[in-house]
Amino acid sequence: MVDPELRFNELLEKLRARQCRITPQRLALLRMLASSENHPTAMELYERLREQYPTTSLATVYKTLNLLKEMGEVLELSFGGDDHRYDGNEPFPHPHLICVRCHSIIDPDVPGFETLAEDIAANSGYKIISHRLDFFGICPKCQAEELD
Repeated sequence: MVDPELRFNELLEKLRARQCRITPQRLALLRMLASSENHPTAMELYERLREQYPTTSLATVYKTLNLLKEMGEVLELSFGGDDHRYDGNEPFPHPHLICVRCHSIIDPDVPGFETLAEDIAANSGYKIISHRLDFFGICPKCQAEELD
């Protein structure tokens, strides 16, 4: 995982370079994205943001997420359904482990993943423009609950 403070500063500088408004709500949202390990939904971010800033609108969250996504600074993950998840800490393609019970998502360390797309392109002749690697299963916490 990237250092959250470094990632926050990186996101902030990129928004400033684009001359975007830097509001307290936007700063709080950037901090949440930079430090998040659980790939939150827009609604989860909105609910957390409203704890500090009760007048914040859901539109503010979506506008900021869309801007960051357009800039390539947030990775939007969709696993079917309406709840898209957002990864602002590692906004580049990487593997995910998704629990089919509690819907938690973690980023596993997969040796050799960095060169996987290059290897596939070299072996297939494809020009890879994007990729995803998602594993679905039951997390250890949900497995333990099954035994209770």
